[in-house]
Amino acid sequence: MVGMSRRSLRKCLDQAQVVEAIREAERVTSGEIRVSVAPFFWGDVEKTAGKAFRRLGMENTADRNGVLIFLVPSRKRFAILGDTGIHEKVGQAFWDEVSACLSSHFRRGAFTEGLVAGIRLVGDRLATHFPSAGDADRDELPDDVDFQ
Repeated sequence: MVGMSRRSLRKCLDQAQVVEAIREAERVTSGEIRVSVAPFFWGDVEKTAGKAFRRLGMENTADRNGVLIFLVPSRKRFAILGDTGIHEKVGQAFWDEVSACLSSHFRRGAFTEGLVAGIRLVGDRLATHFPSAGDADRDELPDDVDFQ
């Protein structure tokens, strides 16, 4: 990820496009996807991503199928966390695949495109294991990009 501040990422990120990608993905799955952008901090990115996961209520989905894409632009880092329900189905290899997709876009400064591509990968896999229940399916979490 190209080094930049959270403010700079907010300016260059097409949030509407990211939110639309989340909504499209969630139309075909009961799973939930969130994107969170953190300010600069010292410490472990994975641990802080876990705190954000809990803060955002990601573990409160009925099927434990929430996925968080956690960005720390100032540290050129990100983490992808899937709750127990989805992680048991896809394993670490899938998260590595999503990570590689994000990395390839982020290295070029294509943040919106990277997030949209990553969200589509996650959405497709969630739909395979947790298909939408149609009208009975409800959106359990907000779709907006969380800027802490």
